[in-house]
Amino acid sequence: MKKGIIGKKIGMTQIFLENGTVIPVTVIEAGPCAVVQKKTAETDGYDAIQLGFAEVAEKKVTKALQGHFKKANVTLKRHLKEFRLEDVSGYNVGDEVKADVFAEGDKIDVTGTSKGHGYTGAIKRWNLSMLGQTHGIGPIHRQSGSMGVIDPARIFKNKKMAGQWGNEKVTVLNLDVVKVDAEKNLIAVKGAIPGPRGGIVFIRNSVKA
Repeated sequence: MKKGIIGKKIGMTQIFLENGTVIPVTVIEAGPCAVVQKKTAETDGYDAIQLGFAEVAEKKVTKALQGHFKKANVTLKRHLKEFRLEDVSGYNVGDEVKADVFAEGDKIDVTGTSKGHGYTGAIKRWNLSMLGQTHGIGPIHRQSGSMGVIDPARIFKNKKMAGQWGNEKVTVLNLDVVKVDAEKNLIAVKGAIPGPRGGIVFIRNSVKA
């Protein structure tokens, strides 16, 4: 069964299993999320629910969105995300989705925004080798080598060059849910996930499991 939730990355720690094995985990504050909108195949052509996460002041929400939340009788939320589901009959507008929608042992995909490093040179961005330091090579060493061939006398697409590094949408697939704390709305996921501490992430059941 498909399911999803919005969360906030808290940080990384480690969990000890009964046999003494140490597992590195990322702790995510998952929910509580409110169901702001419900879409069905009859009305919209597909089944989905729109979730809202994190309270926000009224002055930071547009009037159009304020009306959207008012229609759903839901308090104003900072983040909205739509999750496609196979069946939405179990959800109603105004319902609350908590961390216990997932259970220990589930396989999930986590989507977030990677850390931004700004405009970065090719050496740091792509881990290219530096140019020679001696024999008259220079005066620049931290740049990529040849840009292309003589014919067709142009640079091909996807050439590794300097530019914006990070701050892009990244999805990590097939992560394991190690622990779920329903009371504190926390999910411990094995391994690392994209983004800095405090970054917003979207969790769904794995599409390839």
